[in-house]
Amino acid sequence: MDRIKNIVRKYNDISLIKRIIVGLIVGVVLALLIPIQAEPTGVNAFITLFGDVFVGALKGVAPILVFFLVLSALSNAKGEGTMGTVLVLYIVSTFVAAIVAVLASYVFPTPLTLDTSTMVEQTSPSNVGDVLMALVMNVVSNPVASLADANYLGILAWAAVLGIILRGIANDDVKNLFTTLADAVSTLVRWVIAFAPFGVMGLVYTSVGTNGPEIFIEYGRIILVLVGCMAFIALVTNPLIVFVCTRMNPYPLVLRCLKDSGLTAFFTRSSAANIPVNMALCEKLGLNKDNYSVSIPLGSTINMAGAAVTITVMTMAACHTMGISVDPITAVILSVLAAVSACGASGVAGGSLLLIPMCCALFGIDNAVAMQVVGIGFIIGVVQDSCETAVNSSSDVVFTATAEYRRMIKEGKQVRMGKDAFTADELDA
Repeated sequence: MDRIKNIVRKYNDISLIKRIIVGLIVGVVLALLIPIQAEPTGVNAFITLFGDVFVGALKGVAPILVFFLVLSALSNAKGEGTMGTVLVLYIVSTFVAAIVAVLASYVFPTPLTLDTSTMVEQTSPSNVGDVLMALVMNVVSNPVASLADANYLGILAWAAVLGIILRGIANDDVKNLFTTLADAVSTLVRWVIAFAPFGVMGLVYTSVGTNGPEIFIEYGRIILVLVGCMAFIALVTNPLIVFVCTRMNPYPLVLRCLKDSGLTAFFTRSSAANIPVNMALCEKLGLNKDNYSVSIPLGSTINMAGAAVTITVMTMAACHTMGISVDPITAVILSVLAAVSACGASGVAGGSLLLIPMCCALFGIDNAVAMQVVGIGFIIGVVQDSCETAVNSSSDVVFTATAEYRRMIKEGKQVRMGKDAFTADELDA
């Protein structure tokens, strides 16, 4: 038993990012040595199972984690909230992302071969009102159903209401009970995250084995535009927003978030599944739990800069294909529409891709043509969705930390941009 404990201890002593990189490399090697398309031997399914179990565990624990953390945070709130600032940062970054995507589409116009794409037999929202209606209905959804279906808007709404009510009427024993439950679920999350390297190995094996390198060639140009925009947002515009708010070098924070959050999100391809990872990162950074327990789940729902890029670039590509000229005023309207639509992407089956026809309608593009564009989106989704999720999820922590750092700077407190919180010894020194 002691030997097993020592192995587990040594495993946990290795940094998570190093373990994930090893898992990534092993996944690629296995995909090349044991092709997933080969005659089934049981080995393929066994390796794939690691990724499925990891993502399933994260998705399973995330809703209950969010519920208890938000409930505990609001019932014990001390009035140091920075949610207003975080919300503004989320909205600004999403709109800026749409503007960047429009400009990139002007500079690198990308026609599509629509007659080679498959028709997508799914229903997309016809206008922005449908998206907003879906958001409202998600908020007032049955609380039990919200937990079961991982409807984070509903979970946030009910947990927030109950937390505010409990803050006024509950005694300390009741509040401590919810705090203890939140801590217990957080511990469970840490156990799940410890298995991230094995999960990433399975996810990479499945991705590389199923799609192969061909997907990176046929639609290479549109992939490059999408990935280029998202990289520009992650490495230029988001850091610029952080600098404006803090007047400090933003890159230690931005790169830390991309490494610890973005890499995991890239392979899970789920902002919801990455919530526990972001929570753990916020804890390491020493951020206020009352703030990040609300802002991180909220960010997974409305902080959608990557989705805004996807919607805008694919819509502009449809316009270039159809020979439609987009004037600057219409481009700004498209940016606003894409930003608003992106905020509702998490509430739409198919995410950002099925919101493309709504923006195409702005230019009078037929829905049948627009759905062919969506078809191409699904074809390149293995790259597009991974990059989109990485940008969306990592920026949740970036802006949550930025809002708190801004408050600390105003209060004259020392800020360690992107570094772990002070230890007890450092505080005493």
